[in-house]
Amino acid sequence: MNKDEMKNWIDNASYEQLLSRWRLAPIGDLMFQGEIGDYYGEVMKKKRGEVGNEEHVRASKSIGWK
Repeated sequence: MNKDEMKNWIDNASYEQLLSRWRLAPIGDLMFQGEIGDYYGEVMKKKRGEVGNEEHVRASKSIGWK
């Protein structure tokens, strides 16, 4: 994926999808490096605020730790 495609994925992902990738991504995942990594963090923080604590907890429990 190029930068535009990565940003498009981030923008269109649900909070749960973002959290899942954040939690389960392999070390060195390009989605979390440099400009794209900063963008990912900003969008995830914004979406976290939008969904609220109850949905965050539900999504977190749904994903678990593998």
